[in-house]
Amino acid sequence: MTKTLPTLFTDFMNADPRGRVRLNCVGTVADLGTQGVELADGLPIKLTDGELEVDGTATFSADENVWVAVIDWTAVRDVVAA
Repeated sequence: MTKTLPTLFTDFMNADPRGRVRLNCVGTVADLGTQGVELADGLPIKLTDGELEVDGTATFSADENVWVAVIDWTAVRDVVAA
């Protein structure tokens, strides 16, 4: 059985200089709390802004003292309306 990835709101424009998406938006923090997700290095996650989504991996940025997600920008996909 495949485990469902935690899906977190993100602002794709909130990326650090290395292209990692910062996980500190209000919507992201709310989703973490609602889903009971505790970020950890290497945790696989799905990020979405409601129009785009991408799979990523959580990691801690010691430079900025914030959690970020490493994503493949070429793998960002449109969310298909159901």
